[in-house]
Amino acid sequence: MAKKHFPRYTLLALVFTVLYCTKDSAPPAEDQPYELILPPGFPVPLVPEDNALTVGRVALGKRLFYDPILSRDSSISCATCHKADLAFADSLPITPGVEGRLGFRNAPSLANLAWVSQFNKDGGVAKLDLQPVVPIEDENEMDLSLLKVVDRLNADASYRADFQLAYGDAASAFYLTRALGAFMRTLVSGGAPYDRYKNGQTDALDAEQLAGLALFETHCSNCHSGFNLTDNSFQNNGLYDNYQDQGRKRVTSLPEDEGKFRVPSLRNIALTAPYMHDGSLPDLSAVLDHYTSGGSQHPNKSDLIQPFTLSEQERQRLIRFLESLTDRTFVENPAHRME
Repeated sequence: MAKKHFPRYTLLALVFTVLYCTKDSAPPAEDQPYELILPPGFPVPLVPEDNALTVGRVALGKRLFYDPILSRDSSISCATCHKADLAFADSLPITPGVEGRLGFRNAPSLANLAWVSQFNKDGGVAKLDLQPVVPIEDENEMDLSLLKVVDRLNADASYRADFQLAYGDAASAFYLTRALGAFMRTLVSGGAPYDRYKNGQTDALDAEQLAGLALFETHCSNCHSGFNLTDNSFQNNGLYDNYQDQGRKRVTSLPEDEGKFRVPSLRNIALTAPYMHDGSLPDLSAVLDHYTSGGSQHPNKSDLIQPFTLSEQERQRLIRFLESLTDRTFVENPAHRME
């Protein structure tokens, strides 16, 4: 039988239904609250009542994130596709899963997911605490059922102790995905030179970058706005006349959603090449080529995507500004890495 090339959404629907149910998961008395330090200007994120942030839960989620035990052949972990040095994205168009299998979408950055309400590029998952189900069970990624993962974890005495500390119980699919969600909520990025400039440090951006900021505000900020440089909408940006990946239409079945994908945050964008949902544009120069061209003639293309002209100097200034969105304190934060 030919391998499928899309996540098994139909089969996962039942799993999501079960995992969505709220359990009484108050933190055990011996665990401690985790203090999420927010950059200036960032709103307080909504944290689910059934998964309050604690030191034990974040530590368990980080351990799981870096452990290949979550994949069928124990060859890859979450960190295989989401590398700390690359703002938790990857440098490949499509990252291979178990046995080198390829899916069909580029691995996005995981920065600031605490402020996202619909997950995956098509918005097909409604909670961060459910999103890990997709890569774990997808045959082109980790290819392992949650029940088998849980069996592995409960066979390990140290994991049993970690789950007991974090959730007061043995490992379960419910606690597994929520531990990963807890860790991912701590991946907060808001310390780039651009942020320092916005917060009053006038010399944080040089003259070239400031000129690039003006160009950005003219040509890009309708979609890439707010503290996280995204409006979180779903847009068709005219990448193709014909989309092999139907985008949000895969979730809604609506023809008008064909080719629409969630507008990504531009934070750390200089580190997360290649770009677009399929990793088809290799660098920022190629991205500018696409947008200045006005894109395809797809009927769903956003009205905001129109041809415009940039001189070579303006292109370089805009790229310099985009580079100012790189947050080295985030990328190098030891709290996000395994020792």
